[in-house]
Amino acid sequence: MTPTRADPDAPPPGLRLPQRRGVELALLVGAVLISAYGYLDVELTRSNALPSGAALRYGAGLAALALLAHLAVRWRARYADPLLLPIAVLLNGLGLVLIFRLDLETPGDRAAPTQLIWSTLGVLLFTAVIVVVRDHRTLQRYAYVSAAAALVLMVVPIFFPAINGAKIWIRVAGFSFQPGEFAKILITVFFAAYLAANRAALAYAGRRVWRMQLPTGRVLGPVVAIWLVSVGVLVLERDLGTSLLFFGVFVVLLYVATGRTGWIAVGLLLAAAGAVAVGSVEPHVHSRVHDWLHPLASIDAGQGASQLAQSLFAFSAGGMLGTGLAEGHSALIGFAMKSDFILATYGEELGLAGLTALFLLYALLVARGYRAGLALRDPFGRLLAVGLASLLAIQVFVIAGGVMGLIPLTGMAMPFLAQGGSSVVTNWIIIALLIRLSDHARAPQPIVAETGVIAPADPAEDARARGTTPETGRERGRERGPETDSRPETDRRPEPESGPTPETGPEPESSPDPDTGPDPDTGPDPEARP
Repeated sequence: MTPTRADPDAPPPGLRLPQRRGVELALLVGAVLISAYGYLDVELTRSNALPSGAALRYGAGLAALALLAHLAVRWRARYADPLLLPIAVLLNGLGLVLIFRLDLETPGDRAAPTQLIWSTLGVLLFTAVIVVVRDHRTLQRYAYVSAAAALVLMVVPIFFPAINGAKIWIRVAGFSFQPGEFAKILITVFFAAYLAANRAALAYAGRRVWRMQLPTGRVLGPVVAIWLVSVGVLVLERDLGTSLLFFGVFVVLLYVATGRTGWIAVGLLLAAAGAVAVGSVEPHVHSRVHDWLHPLASIDAGQGASQLAQSLFAFSAGGMLGTGLAEGHSALIGFAMKSDFILATYGEELGLAGLTALFLLYALLVARGYRAGLALRDPFGRLLAVGLASLLAIQVFVIAGGVMGLIPLTGMAMPFLAQGGSSVVTNWIIIALLIRLSDHARAPQPIVAETGVIAPADPAEDARARGTTPETGRERGRERGPETDSRPETDRRPEPESGPTPETGPEPESSPDPDTGPDPDTGPDPEARP
């Protein structure tokens, strides 16, 4: 039998894409060395002596975590994108270096050991996700369970006291936990599953108003519900960042699912309307907006510089190349210098060049997530990859914009960089899911040993994509054909282009005589019928 290729888009038989795990390992070594150099630089600058054992312990701990994550990827996700894990390790390492440096300003409050423990927990969960989630499409089954769990996680902090003006933490026995960080992953899974199932109705069904196609009420209802939930989170928890993050991810996925730019305009209008309405009635949000519009008002009033003003001064003092690690004045920023305003310390001590390199790392991480989404064939996987990458992108924009004075300040944590256990654990889970998605996108089609051809990984999915049924390979929509024709074989008109098969040959009862056979235009001889 002549071998045929089951998927014309698959690579040629016998061709396997490179796994690039060696490239990943080399990049991981570079990321660990850069972080270790940061520890050495901080200690040499502050003590003017050889580094102590603390710097070596932090460097060794980061190297062990990187090796564990690499072994998990090499074992269970061999074809994953080789850049995702090294970028995450480098960002986490830079965050540990900055927190270690800021601990020198607060000897009584050391956060670096705790952050390393949270990073260890994050890498362990990263490994668990890589091992347990073998196929990302299984998450689609738990869409509504994810939505319910996310709603519970968002509502629970309302019943706890506010911290720094926002009700987004749960503090029990000195242990703080931010459930909204985990809720953003669950709500992204729900968004991707819902839009993958209803993308056609959102794009083409419903009434047309001016130049925009509005979907039906049944499909539009969840869109309005998401908007109301985001505004409710903003009102009850006084958290502008989480509200913008949830609604921003939903608008991005809605645009990706439908391909209609009008949804972006509608999303921006709804977000602006909700922010203006809540900002005018909620004192905490109103004060954030006022500080954004007038960052130097406290100085003019003789009350000293606010945190936002100190952040702007830090960026200005950093200049192009920065003052150098451990040579800035981060202690002037205040209590949030290790969390919300850690980017100001980075900008002051590493300058505009360091900030550019940092933002390029984030941009490359997001771009690789988008690339994995483009390479996936199933709609849920594409939307999930885009949603997870957009989570990181929007979070970086919201935090950096607030610290730099571009938008009102929020209380979110810079991914991997800022102090925060819930944040670093959640970010490692996001990286694990992106690695699983990229592995599914880059993995070659399985090779059939008997024929030497490449078969699709999922025959049913490949048949649905081609418009055929996996059992017979016939096109859907064909009501009648040679296989389903109920007439006797002698009544069937022979196909002009289909000759007898070499295996069976022509049937003697229905084969016309070559000399007196019927004309192909008039059909078979009536006397030949039974």
